[in-house]
Amino acid sequence: MSKKSKSKLGDRQIAVNRRARHDYHIEDRFEAGIVLNGWEVKALREGRAQVAEAYVYLKNGEAWLLGAHINPLQSASTHVVAKPDRTRKLLLHRRELSRLIGSTERQGYTLIPLDLHWTRGRAKLEIGLAKGKKQHDKRSDIKSREWDRQKARILRHGEKA
Repeated sequence: MSKKSKSKLGDRQIAVNRRARHDYHIEDRFEAGIVLNGWEVKALREGRAQVAEAYVYLKNGEAWLLGAHINPLQSASTHVVAKPDRTRKLLLHRRELSRLIGSTERQGYTLIPLDLHWTRGRAKLEIGLAKGKKQHDKRSDIKSREWDRQKARILRHGEKA
């Protein structure tokens, strides 16, 4: 990847949930639009969002984002009372919603936000259909990651025995 494309991807991302890949096995991903107020869009452009503690729930055939924190700007919207932790509606296709409802209710999956990013000037949320990891799964992931690092170190520097 060239330097230009890397910087483009960095500019595109607003917030990332790094704990999601540590705590869950992510089976599938969906991209959803978010219903936002004007002050929220301005705050997102400044990168003032957190989705680490957030989760998605389904109610009455609609998807909602709960617990995402968008910190308001000091200068934006003096006439509106800003609620940084309000529940926000997610926009998905009917087919995607019905699939998510079936997976969460019948198969025991959960919906977690993976990252918040811009797509063609609109804020989008990437949702992961996931199952929780057990403690031994987390340990084995850490062990394999450390082994991969050690292998790379050995290959880079040569084996010193």
